[in-house]
Amino acid sequence: MKRIVIGIVAALVLFGCGQSYEETKRITRVQRLKEMRRDSAALKVAVLPTLDCLPVFLAKDHQLFDSAVDIRLKRFTAQMDIDTALTNRRVEIGVTDVVRAERLKKLGDSLSYLTATNAYWQLVTNRGARITDLKHLDDKMLAMTRYSATDLLGDLAVDSAKLKPERVFRIQINDVNVRLKMLENNEMDALLLTEPQAAAARQLKHKVILDSRKQDIRMGAFVVQGKGMDDQARQRQLKAFCDGYNRACDSLNRNGLGQYKALIVKYCGAKEQAVDALPKDLKFPRMAQPRKQDIERARKWLR
Repeated sequence: MKRIVIGIVAALVLFGCGQSYEETKRITRVQRLKEMRRDSAALKVAVLPTLDCLPVFLAKDHQLFDSAVDIRLKRFTAQMDIDTALTNRRVEIGVTDVVRAERLKKLGDSLSYLTATNAYWQLVTNRGARITDLKHLDDKMLAMTRYSATDLLGDLAVDSAKLKPERVFRIQINDVNVRLKMLENNEMDALLLTEPQAAAARQLKHKVILDSRKQDIRMGAFVVQGKGMDDQARQRQLKAFCDGYNRACDSLNRNGLGQYKALIVKYCGAKEQAVDALPKDLKFPRMAQPRKQDIERARKWLR
C-alpha cells in the first residue's frame, strides 16, 4: 500500500512539473512574440564601432532621444552586414558611406540620405613592411571593402602612384575589428581604416601614407529607408532621432572628445591609449546632406 501511495505522489509531481514546463514554454513564446512586435515597431539604427557613430552612441547612452520614442541600436562590425539589414528592412537607419549608398540605390534599394558624417579614412602601412610612400604598395596586400569608400581610395592610391592595378593585391576584409587585428598580428601590409581603428594603428607607430581629408573626400553618411517611413509614428521617431543626434553633436563639439572617453571605449572597443591618440580638434557637424561633389564622385567611380 505504501508503494502505491508513493507512486501516486510521484506521478502527481511529474504531472505538475509537466504542466509547469508547458506553461513556461507558452509564456516564453508569448513574451518572445511581444518583443518581436515591439522591436518591429521601434526605430532600429544599424551602427558600427566607429567614431562617426559617436553622436548616436551619446544620444542613446545619455537619453538625448525623446524618452517617449523607442529607438534601438543594432550593432554590426561590417558594412556589408548593414547593407543586408537595410535591404531586408530589418533596420530603418544605417551608417554607411556614399559609395555603398549609391551602389545600393543603383541595385534598386529605396534609400535616402539622412545626413553626412565626419568619417574619414587613412591608408595605414605596417611598420614592418617599410612602406613609406604610395609607390611602395607595389606587390603588397591592401585590406579594404569592395564597393565602398575604401575601395575608391584604394584606386586613388594606385592611380596616384602610377602603379599597375594588378600589382596591388586588394584583400576584402569587411570586419573593421578584424582588419585592425590583422595589422597588429603582422598579417597585412597596408589597410584603409577609419577612427578609432586608425588611431589605434597610429598609436602603435604604423605609418599613414594617405588621408581622405587631404584629398577633400567626405564619404561618411547615414541613410534611411525610403519605404514604410511615411506614417505618423515613423515620422515622430525620425524627428526624435534627428533632434537627439543634433543635441549629441552640440555636446561633443562643446565638451570635446576627452569628456567621452569611456563612451568610445564602451561602444568602439578602443583602448584608452587609442582614444588619447584621436585628433583633439575633431568636430561633429549637425545633420546636413552629403556634398553633391562627393555623390557625383561616387557615382562616377561606380560607373
